[in-house]
Amino acid sequence: MKLQSDHKKMNQRIELDPEVCGGRPVIRGTRITVDTVLGYLSAGDGMEDVLEGHPNLTRDDVLACLEFARRLSATHSVALAAA
Repeated sequence: MKLQSDHKKMNQRIELDPEVCGGRPVIRGTRITVDTVLGYLSAGDGMEDVLEGHPNLTRDDVLACLEFARRLSATHSVALAAA
């Protein structure tokens, strides 16, 4: 199943270590945070733009960041104040 494959890929590529970037999720073996990659993508940069700006990253690294964000958004909800 593709979703299980994506989860495995994310687990192999994203790490949380209190000694690296203050414990923020990073791409394994780098100090590039998931937030940095997502920031580029949300600003309109494409996959190729991210890879060109960070030649040590792979397409699978960027996809793992997206999977991390997807899973995080699926497990957290925001309580909205009544208008």
